[in-house]
Amino acid sequence: MTLARPDTSIPRIFAGDESPPDAAALAALMRGVRDADLAAPPVVLPDFLHKPRMEMPSSIAVATRGTIRPAFTASSLNCGMTLLALDGGTAGPEDVVRFLSETRAAHPWPPGLNRTLGTGDVIAAATLGTEFAVDRYGLPATARARTEEGGRLDLDRFGGPAALRREIPWLTRVLSGMRFAAVGPSNHFIELQRVEAVLDPPAARALGLSEGGLTIQFHGGGGVLPGQIGRLYARRRKAPTTVRMTMALQKPGHHLCSARSIEQVRRRFALYFREGAAIPLDGVEGRRVMLAHAAAMNFGFAFRGAVAASLAALARRTLGAPAVRPVVDSPHNSIYEEDGAIVHRHNACRAWPAQRFEPGSPFAHTGQALLLPGTARTSSYVCVAGSGADASLYSACHGSGGIVSDFISRGLSRPDPRPRATLRMRYDGRGPQAAGHYDDRGVDEALSILTRHDIARPVARLRPLGVLH
Repeated sequence: MTLARPDTSIPRIFAGDESPPDAAALAALMRGVRDADLAAPPVVLPDFLHKPRMEMPSSIAVATRGTIRPAFTASSLNCGMTLLALDGGTAGPEDVVRFLSETRAAHPWPPGLNRTLGTGDVIAAATLGTEFAVDRYGLPATARARTEEGGRLDLDRFGGPAALRREIPWLTRVLSGMRFAAVGPSNHFIELQRVEAVLDPPAARALGLSEGGLTIQFHGGGGVLPGQIGRLYARRRKAPTTVRMTMALQKPGHHLCSARSIEQVRRRFALYFREGAAIPLDGVEGRRVMLAHAAAMNFGFAFRGAVAASLAALARRTLGAPAVRPVVDSPHNSIYEEDGAIVHRHNACRAWPAQRFEPGSPFAHTGQALLLPGTARTSSYVCVAGSGADASLYSACHGSGGIVSDFISRGLSRPDPRPRATLRMRYDGRGPQAAGHYDDRGVDEALSILTRHDIARPVARLRPLGVLH
């Protein structure tokens, strides 16, 4: 990425003629970065939109020089997606229904208030990341190399587990033991797919994908801990009532009562209780925030790793798959130190080309694997990062659902002329219900933008067979 001081904060926009960026969302982005210490122009990616009550639009990447800006990403840190590949297995309609039914039984929603992790386990998950899921839930050890950052950010540089216990309040540790490895409805989903076409055979072989094979893709948050930390260290517009109550109980005590001077009280109030704060990276508060954010990312890796282990076991039992292999785990809400900058991604996944990986690692020949979902009624793509991704702050959009919906509403996309459908099941017991497919013009629009700029290239096209959402 370019770290020279930019002459302007005008964003780099990656869009198509049929999917120009929304003017109101663009104005919101410009207001948000107006006074920021930008290391490079902010990036607008395909599927750019501004969701109600969110501080900033989705599908952006913003790099700052010396400040952490939590508002530039979502409070749900390490929300992300995982792809699993099945070796063999069957997926006729009855098999699909059986897999989804047993998945719903194993991951009910709401999941209740039972704690599945003790407070010590919460600290362990926040320290070990994916390794916690490998040790506790039997996730294949190969998942570590398939997970961003190896599934574990180093906490020692910020004080390690001992400091972490000070920076995660007791109530947050208790609450974070609940709903571990849950997925739930809304935009989160578990989807059984078939590899309809291989578009880059060498890369597909390296990722473990083959034409006609089955995959499981799921979109899940990082659990309670990331959401708590995302609001504990920033003022947020959007928060459920229960979260607002817990923040009212613990946030003042955690930040203000532990302060050592009146000046520190004032400083912490400005940083954590006012919207849009810029937290200096250097200094005590920067270390606190980076430690908490790294712990949130690790917890999210452990969380999705536990879900992946459960889905693998369900696929072996219900679909007859002898083995299930991790392909990639890709967060799309993150704050990382990269190339001397602080890179904030909001509903945008990291896209590192092959040369950024250590020789011998799974992505050293292909580039980082990326997931580009459409919807449950269109195709999705598995891609790998291209050599031009530096222009987008090494970032790609995490999906194309907004473009797909827009194309359908404008009549640019129509029902698929082939009689294909996805078996849809809901957490409230509804389904299975067949939902006819649309054409792929929406997801192909997002893909064409990424490929035209060499941000990513497609490896395989996936067709949904069944979805729980």
